[in-house]
Amino acid sequence: MTTTQELTLKTEPFVLNMGPLHPSTHGVYRMRVTLDGEVVLDIEPIFGYLHRGIEKLMEERTYTGCIPLTDRLDYASAMSNNFSYCLAVEKLGGIKVPERAEYIRVITAELQRIANHCLAIGAMLNDAGALGTPFFYLWRQREKIYDLFEMLCGQRVLYNYMRIGGVSQDLPDEFLPAVKKFIPQLRHFIDEYEFFLKQNEILIARAKGVGILSKELATNYGISGPVARASGIRWDLRKNDPYSVYDRFEFDIPTRENGDCYDRYRVRMEEMKQSLRIVEQSVKQVPGGPFRTEVNQVIRPPAGEAYAHIEGPKGELGYYIVSDNSIAPYRSHIRSTSLINLGALRQMVKGWKVADLILIFGSIDITMGEVDR
Repeated sequence: MTTTQELTLKTEPFVLNMGPLHPSTHGVYRMRVTLDGEVVLDIEPIFGYLHRGIEKLMEERTYTGCIPLTDRLDYASAMSNNFSYCLAVEKLGGIKVPERAEYIRVITAELQRIANHCLAIGAMLNDAGALGTPFFYLWRQREKIYDLFEMLCGQRVLYNYMRIGGVSQDLPDEFLPAVKKFIPQLRHFIDEYEFFLKQNEILIARAKGVGILSKELATNYGISGPVARASGIRWDLRKNDPYSVYDRFEFDIPTRENGDCYDRYRVRMEEMKQSLRIVEQSVKQVPGGPFRTEVNQVIRPPAGEAYAHIEGPKGELGYYIVSDNSIAPYRSHIRSTSLINLGALRQMVKGWKVADLILIFGSIDITMGEVDR
C-alpha cells in the first residue's frame, strides 16, 4: 500500500522591480512588486521621473502661451487637453465661443477619443500576449484619424489647435468630406475587429474576472471614464454636466457590471461606436460663421478663479485656474485622470499573478505625461 504525503514548501516573499510594462510608460514608471512565487502580494507604484512642473510653468506664460503645454500632458489625447484648458479660461474671462467653433471642438474631441481608445485597446491586447497584429490593426485606424488632424492643423500628435474663444483656423474644404468617408469605414472595421475578439477564448480566459474593481472601490478612489463605467458607474460629463454643444446630440453611455479587464475593453469598444454617432451628427449640423471670437492677443481675465472639466478619453479631465488680472495664471492645477485612476491599481492586482499584473495595468490606460505633469 502506497501513501502520499503533501509536500509543503516554505517560501519567503521577495521584492522585484518591474517596468516599463506598457507603451505609455516608456521607461519613466516602475513598480516595486512584492511577490510570493508568482503571486502578487503588494505593489508600490513609483513615478516622478518625467515631472516637468507644467502647472508651475503655466504661471510664467500668457494664457494663450499655456496651450502648447497642455498638449504635452496626455500626448495620446492632446486635443482633449486643449479643450478643457480653453473652457476654463473662457469661463474665467466670460468669453463666448461661436457655434461653428463649438462643433469643430466636438468633432475633434470625439475623433481624439477614438484614437485614444485604439491605442488603449491595442496596447492592452499586446500586454495579454497577442503580440503585433491586434495592436497594429488598431494603430492603422489611429493613423487615419491623425491624417485628418494633420489636414486640420498640420500636426499629428501635439496640435496646439484650440484657442481661447474657438480654434486656431477654420476647417479646410476637404476636411468634412474626408470625415464623412471615414465614418462608415471605421464602423465596418469595429464590427470586423469585434468578430475576431469579442468571443476570443484566449482573451476571455486572460481578461474575464481578472483585476476586478468594484463599484464601491471605484467611487471611493474617484475613478472616472471607461474604468469607472466598466464597474457599473453610469457617469459621463457629456450627459451629467453637459458642456459645449453635447446636449444637442443623441448618444448612449456604455456601462458594464463586472469591473474586470474584459469589461474595460468592452466599454472602450462601445464608446468608439458612440463617438462615431456624435461625429456623424456634428458633421451634419455644423453651422457657418466665425471659427473664433476675436479676443486680445494678451488676455487679462478679471481677478477670480474657475474650474472647467470635460469627459476626456480616460475620464474627467479638469483645469483649475486662479487669475490676479495679469497676463498669466496666478495659480493653476490640473485634475489629471491618469494619476487618479492609477490610485486603485494596488487594490486591483493583489492576489493575481505576475502575468495578470501586466494586463491589469494595461487595462486602466494611463499616460505618464499626465501622471507626472
